Amino acid sequence: MTAKSNMMTALAKTNSKEGLWKVEAPLPEIGPDDVLIRINKTGICGTDMHIWNWDEWASHTVPLGLITGHEFAGEIVELGRNVSNLDVGQRCSGEGHLVQSDSRQSRAGKFHLDPGTRGIGVNEQGAFAQYLRLPAFNVVPLPDDIPDDIGAILDPLGNAVHTALSFELLGEDVLITGAGPIGIMAAAICLHAGARHVVITDINSDRLALAADVAPNARIVDVSKEDLNDVMHELDLTQGFDIGLEMSGNYRAFDQMVDAMVMGGKMAMLGIPPGEMPVNWSHIIFKAITIKGVYGREMFETWYKMIAMLQNGLDVSKVITHRFDVTDFEQGFKLMKEGKSGKIVLDWTGIGP
Repeated sequence: MTAKSNMMTALAKTNSKEGLWKVEAPLPEIGPDDVLIRINKTGICGTDMHIWNWDEWASHTVPLGLITGHEFAGEIVELGRNVSNLDVGQRCSGEGHLVQSDSRQSRAGKFHLDPGTRGIGVNEQGAFAQYLRLPAFNVVPLPDDIPDDIGAILDPLGNAVHTALSFELLGEDVLITGAGPIGIMAAAICLHAGARHVVITDINSDRLALAADVAPNARIVDVSKEDLNDVMHELDLTQGFDIGLEMSGNYRAFDQMVDAMVMGGKMAMLGIPPGEMPVNWSHIIFKAITIKGVYGREMFETWYKMIAMLQNGLDVSKVITHRFDVTDFEQGFKLMKEGKSGKIVLDWTGIGP
């Protein structure tokens, strides 16, 4: 604990303008079914950038004074009286979607579809802090062979795993539009899971270079300089791609994906368009394309699958391009805003007890 045992250092949204501010906040009080986690590492997410920028979505969603952040790895330091399946000192990450137990979806075990879901760092106090209160139900223990840096990015890796594993991958040809960190990790996942060809497209040269580093067996395509149809011919894709993973939220990328799909192809969409998006639905219908929207992670099958893949050779460590002490958090956010980074991890271990 800090010198003031009831206080901790945190990053909060305290003003209606760009930025986050370092504050002293009360130490969370846990309930009987919660745990208290000492945070070691956190990742900066695209959602955190929306909150940093204080865009229209953030200003209508996030209450001022909220501690943000939801990608983390840490260590359990206190257990609620009803918690019996976890231990003090146990390393962990956790699912940041807090679900209710009374919806039809939750009662059917489909927790990731619960309409009452609330997010830590968005609706509830988050992980950009020395300590986090989390329901024991949401805790994901970290095996010894998964370091804290990787534990801190399991949330976005889970987005990539959930999207990529939406459809059978073995022997299939996959198109990924959007080479952000999640799209890049999805490329590595598809190759690990047995896809034949994986093509990832973008127009950001820095991101495409990172994609080539993280997923060297993927075909990297800058669509501002190279025709996707030529790439398909190069790979002998006479009909098109079997599976599409839309990670960009760009309607032009979406249209290009639809054009490049086989008859009866399958698409999973994680990228969020900035507003309404024009769609040629007739083209989709006549090609008999299946489209699945993806939100978050399946609780908790996605976590099981990604930890298993990490232990079985999946390597996404190079997607982390920068590491900062939390005292330099502004530098990390600046890099993210400039689009000149992959994942950025903040280290909280130097603040104190």
